[in-house]
Amino acid sequence: MRNLIQPPAAGSELLAVAQRHALAAHEQLDARAFPLAPELPGLRELIRESWQRSAKLQANPDNPEAPLALDTDELEEYRRQHPLASIMPVIHKLLVQPSHDSGLLVAVGDEVGRLLWVEGDPALQRRAEGMMFVPGADWSEATVGTSAPGTALALGRGIQISGAEHYQRSVHAWSCTAVPFHDPDSGALLGVVDITGKASAVAPHTLSLVEATVAAAQAQLRVERLQLAATLASRPARRRKAGSAAMPGSARAGRAGAGGVKEGSLYRNSLQLLGRDQALLSIEGKTVALSARHSEILALLSIHPDGLSADEICVLLYPGDGSAMTLRAEMVRLRKILHQLNPAAVPGSRPYKLSMDLVPDSGQVLNCLQRGAHRIALEIYRGAVLPRSEAPGIIDLRDRVSSLMREAVLTDGSAETLLKYAALPEAKDDVDVRTAALKLLPPRSPKRAAVVADLERLEAELSA
Repeated sequence: MRNLIQPPAAGSELLAVAQRHALAAHEQLDARAFPLAPELPGLRELIRESWQRSAKLQANPDNPEAPLALDTDELEEYRRQHPLASIMPVIHKLLVQPSHDSGLLVAVGDEVGRLLWVEGDPALQRRAEGMMFVPGADWSEATVGTSAPGTALALGRGIQISGAEHYQRSVHAWSCTAVPFHDPDSGALLGVVDITGKASAVAPHTLSLVEATVAAAQAQLRVERLQLAATLASRPARRRKAGSAAMPGSARAGRAGAGGVKEGSLYRNSLQLLGRDQALLSIEGKTVALSARHSEILALLSIHPDGLSADEICVLLYPGDGSAMTLRAEMVRLRKILHQLNPAAVPGSRPYKLSMDLVPDSGQVLNCLQRGAHRIALEIYRGAVLPRSEAPGIIDLRDRVSSLMREAVLTDGSAETLLKYAALPEAKDDVDVRTAALKLLPPRSPKRAAVVADLERLEAELSA
C-alpha cells in the first residue's frame, strides 16, 4: 500500500522519471485531453484519478494561488470553536516545534479542506504566501486540484504528493504529506494534518511521523472527553438538571460550533437533518440512521427543549388529524432504538422531552446566521431540513432555516459564496442569487459564462 500513497524516494532516479511523466501529463491538461489514458506511463494511479476528479470539478491548473475562504474575523471564531483546536498543543509539540529550522511547514485544515493553522519555518511561510498556502485558504480538490491536504480528505487516508504531481502548476516546487484526522469515537472526518516543504516533506519517515502525530492527538481528544464526562458526572444531579432546564433551545444550539461540538466542551450528541430524508443520530460516538417518522419526532423534540404534550406533537407531526395512539406506538419504537444507543437518551413522557442535550445541525446553522457567520453556516448547510417531510412543524423549521440562509447569502455573500449556494438543489432555479453573483464576479472571471448560461436557461423556461 505504501508504494501507492508514497512517491519514489527523494534523490532517486525513479523520482526524476516520475516527475518527467507528471510534467508530460500536464501537457494533456493544456490540450484538455481528459480523461487521462489509463495506460499513461509513470503517473501513479491515485494521482491520475485525483487529476480526473479535479478536472471534473473544474479546478484550474493555471491558477497562481488558492482562494481565501475565511476572512480574519471568521477564521478566528471558527478556529476557536473547531474540535481540532483542543489538540493543537499536541501538533505543536510533535510537529511544529521540530519544523521551525527544518524547511518545513505544518498545516491543519478542516474537513472541507480549508487551512486553519499554518506554522513552521518562518522563511518558508513567507514563500508559501505566494501560492496562498495560508490560514483561511481553500485547499480542497474542488478548488486547487490534487494536493496532499485535499486529496487526503477525498480519499480518507494518508497521502504524499511530490512536485509536478500537483494539479496546480504554481505548486510544482513543493511536496507535501497529509493524513486525515477522524473523530476517535464516531469516526467522523474532522480535518487533516499536513507537512509541506521540499523533498524531506515526502520522505518515507514523514508519513509515519504525521500518522503517529494524528494518532497521539486522537488519543488526547479521547482523554479530554473522558475527563469532561467524569467532571460532569461528579456534579450534583439537581444542579445539572437545573442548568440544563434553564437553557432554551436556541441557546443550546448556540453553544454548538461548526464542527458539531459545543464550545467549551466536547459533547458528541448530534442530529443531522440537513439535506437528508432520514436523520443521522449520534450519541456518545454511536451513530444510527433513523426512519423518516423518528427523524421528525427527534427534530421536533430537539427544538422544544421544554417538551411537548402528545397533542402538541400530533399537531406538529401529522398534516391532518393525528392519532395519539399512533404517536405512542412510534414513541415505543423510538425509545427502543435510543435505549440501544444509550439508556440515558430515552425521552421522558408527559410531556415528551429529551433527557440529554441533542444538537441539530439546523440549530448550528441558525446560530451561525445569528452571529453573522454566514460562510460557516453555508459550510454546515447541506440542504433543506428533511426535504421530503410533510410534517407541519418540520415544514416551518425547514422554511425558517432555508429563508434565513438565502437572505444572509444575498445580503452579505461574496461571489464565491453565492455560487456555492446556487449549487444547492433548492437554489437551482434562483434567478436573484445568480444575478447577485454576476454583479460581484470580476469581468474576466471564467465563472461568468456558466452563470450567464444559467440565467438564459431560466429566462427561457419562464418565457415558455
